[in-house]
Amino acid sequence: MRLGWRGERNVEGERVAEDSGKGAGMAPGEGAFGLPLDGDEAGDEARVGLRRDRLLASLTLIAGIGLALGTPFALKAGAEFFLPTTAALVIAIALVPVLEWLERHRVPSALASLTCVLLFLVAANIALAAIIVPATEFFRKLPDRIDRIQMNIAPVLDLYSNLEKYVNRTVRHLAASGPVNAPQTTAVAPPSSILELAATSAPTAIVQVFFGILVVYFFLSGWTRLRRRTITSRSSFGGAMATARVIQDVVDDTSAYLGTITIINLSLGLVIAFALWLLGMPYPLMWGGIVALFNYIPYFGPIVAAMLLALGGLMTFPDIWVALLPAAIMIGAHLLEANAITPFIVGHRLTINPIMILISLSFWGWVWGTPGALLAVPLLIIIQTVIGAAGKPDIAGFLFEHGTLTQQRRDRRARDDAD
Repeated sequence: MRLGWRGERNVEGERVAEDSGKGAGMAPGEGAFGLPLDGDEAGDEARVGLRRDRLLASLTLIAGIGLALGTPFALKAGAEFFLPTTAALVIAIALVPVLEWLERHRVPSALASLTCVLLFLVAANIALAAIIVPATEFFRKLPDRIDRIQMNIAPVLDLYSNLEKYVNRTVRHLAASGPVNAPQTTAVAPPSSILELAATSAPTAIVQVFFGILVVYFFLSGWTRLRRRTITSRSSFGGAMATARVIQDVVDDTSAYLGTITIINLSLGLVIAFALWLLGMPYPLMWGGIVALFNYIPYFGPIVAAMLLALGGLMTFPDIWVALLPAAIMIGAHLLEANAITPFIVGHRLTINPIMILISLSFWGWVWGTPGALLAVPLLIIIQTVIGAAGKPDIAGFLFEHGTLTQQRRDRRARDDAD
């Protein structure tokens, strides 16, 4: 006996359930979903429990959809807080293996955490100094190199000039047919002084960087205690082991990905820098650093790096074919790295679905811009590891089968078959 959507008792459906249960090898007295059919009281209680589970699953699914739709806007609106916090947590997780190595060598947690933070700051400052200082000097010369760039790309400019003339004629023809209202624009007053610019922008960045450093330090200093407390607070041994396994998988996968990709990107940057040095292009280490930095962003980063190298080549060399050679070298080296070196080193352990990478890049890039794109793959690894351990909701089963978000095991049928 089962209840329809309006509460009627369907005796015929009950008979069909009994027949199907017998035909499928179910135990006598069992119907769909393993519910007992003998005894009105037991059957009613089981059906009430099934409807309660379905109602709870429906509410959970609706709440999950609402949370998924609202979270991106909350993250985007609170980027001043969520971005440095998330970046700091990803960096801290990547530094956990270094912290544990220091603690195994009897270094106190506080001193080991401080050492990890200082090592990261030194490496980050060296990388930024190698990129930003030469880049500022190089691109300051851009206005003086416009003539050389125009001379190199004169054929392309002629093509676009002819296209522009055609477009202008079309626009004038359309404008002559009727008045066109000019769009309203709002002028934004620029800062009137350097002090005003520093007062409006610089303190925010400084506070965010300082806040991120503090988050990294306190996360690392309390990592051992936090992990021990999280594991020992489980009520069962199986739960404690599962929690420890998830924590270790998150740390291993994130640190392995970031460490491996960092070594690969640095090697790629050094190869590009050496090739550009042989080519005679100024600031080769700067260009190598740019290539290494943008290579953290899959698919889109190398394209941007190649475009910047093409611009730098047009600013440096008088011949267009030589000017495009740095971009060609970068593209060739990236194709070799992405299709041969990285798959060989990383292997199948860190293989991620390309569609998921594109979705993650689009999502985090929309939420936080370029920093979000840099964090897209590490966040994807962390989320996939946690979801893989916690279990995915069975939405198809909820919609078309048993009506709950958890996968139903068929252990009862297996036992019946064995008997």
